[in-house]
Amino acid sequence: MSYAGATAARSLRRLRVGGPRPLSAYGRKISVRFCSSGMTLDNINRAAVDRIIRVDHAGEYGANRIYAGQMAVLGRTSVGPVIQKMWDQEKDHLKKFNELMVAFRVRPTVLMPFWNVMGFALGAGTALLGKAGAMACTVAVEESIAHHYNNQIRTLMEEEPEKYQELLQVIRKFRDEELEHHDIGLEHDAELISLLTQRSPSPARPGLCLTTEGVMNILELDGGDGCVTCEYMKIH
Repeated sequence: MSYAGATAARSLRRLRVGGPRPLSAYGRKISVRFCSSGMTLDNINRAAVDRIIRVDHAGEYGANRIYAGQMAVLGRTSVGPVIQKMWDQEKDHLKKFNELMVAFRVRPTVLMPFWNVMGFALGAGTALLGKAGAMACTVAVEESIAHHYNNQIRTLMEEEPEKYQELLQVIRKFRDEELEHHDIGLEHDAELISLLTQRSPSPARPGLCLTTEGVMNILELDGGDGCVTCEYMKIH
């Protein structure tokens, strides 16, 4: 064998030895670690984390569809940039929960196509009432989201907060941004829809948003696994 041929053969052997190996070569036990907190698939309350990630993913997806519907109607108006800014933050929220769905092997709700249509219809429908209608729906939804996030924080704090530190940071950050959206809605005439208020102490909750209760009852089924998929978006 020539010198060039021998060199090529040695290089090929090194590539074979040092190249990527299939996952099966590392054994069956594969652990997913969440940043630096030590949170892995093996040391968490899977039922609680699965529910949190699935519900929040569905909720952020629904929020994105609501803002998409509002922008379709009001995107070219003076309030368009305000809605777009809130929507951009919701896109970041959804991106993060998409990542967590993969990292923790959580399946999405099977009713995502339905929520896709219903979320857009809710956003567009409230936007047809004008700026105040869209903002009133935003206030109602974001208030419910913040309440739901607070419940999740309490759930994780009752477990081992050090173990869920980074997940808690994500939820707290998103909760604070949802509360900002709530306040932005109030600053942009949400309370002018008080005539549509129905059995609610808050004048910012339009009666049209209350139609989502029926949707939530359907979404709660979520394949029969007991996960309240869109409790996240429920308007009482």
